[in-house]
Amino acid sequence: MREIAKRLIEGLQDEIPNLQKRINHIYTKQIFGIGITEMTSLLSRRSVYCTKEANHEKYAICTKFDDNQGNIFFDETKHDWKNGRCSYCGASQSEYEREQGLETHAYQFIHNNLPNKLKNMKFDVIIGNPPYHMSDGGGTGSSAIPLYHKFVEQAKKLSPRYLTMIIPSRWFTGGKGLDDFRDTMLKDNCLREIHDFLDASECFSGVSIEGGVCYFLWKRDDKGLCMVHTHSSNGILSMTERPLLEQDADVFIRYNEAISIIRKVNAEKEDNFSNLVGPRNPYGIGN
Repeated sequence: MREIAKRLIEGLQDEIPNLQKRINHIYTKQIFGIGITEMTSLLSRRSVYCTKEANHEKYAICTKFDDNQGNIFFDETKHDWKNGRCSYCGASQSEYEREQGLETHAYQFIHNNLPNKLKNMKFDVIIGNPPYHMSDGGGTGSSAIPLYHKFVEQAKKLSPRYLTMIIPSRWFTGGKGLDDFRDTMLKDNCLREIHDFLDASECFSGVSIEGGVCYFLWKRDDKGLCMVHTHSSNGILSMTERPLLEQDADVFIRYNEAISIIRKVNAEKEDNFSNLVGPRNPYGIGN
């Protein structure tokens, strides 16, 4: 948000020459944020407004806010427990039902608790790095409950002109509650760019995320093929504009180099290898 503010302050200099008026306009009319936790909201206000209290008389650089949140919101949100799970995010009640004052990870953006100021707004751009998963009481990493897809789905409901988020690449293969999300994304011709990092540490130093991470660009008013960039430690491995679903395929083919091979094989119109083999021990009876 701070970097966006810096660009707008520079870019609107000719239209709004007065610096204070320009800052007030940008911060009250153009930039909005929702904190993942109370701590992140305070850090964001400190970074963007130069104070954790948006209306601080001495330190706040915007002079038009009349409350301490400004346009960076955080409101305490509760899970909606039904049959031991949250109906919004799937959190386990036994794991996340906590006493007052403790973090519940009931994220405001995906729990039907948008600030009133935002509910009827139209957004040009939504940017996010959402929480990736939450513990289901035992699993972590790839075996935990994924959350990031719910942030993508909620952002789409707000119908921005542009949407970009950085999320794990595991959604390419589905599973663990991601099948419907994968199918929707792969059939969405508003998804115009995917940057796929095979090694997540290329984006997040020292962090291990199985399967890598990706960021995407979704354009509401510009439909077509998707430009798929594959990144490695040596730079961009490949870059190809293509459909996210190849003909007769129901999965995303991650490596661009494989596309030409698959098309050549399909052109032969021979029986699929899957018709010639079967699973090992199909009836659960060992040798």
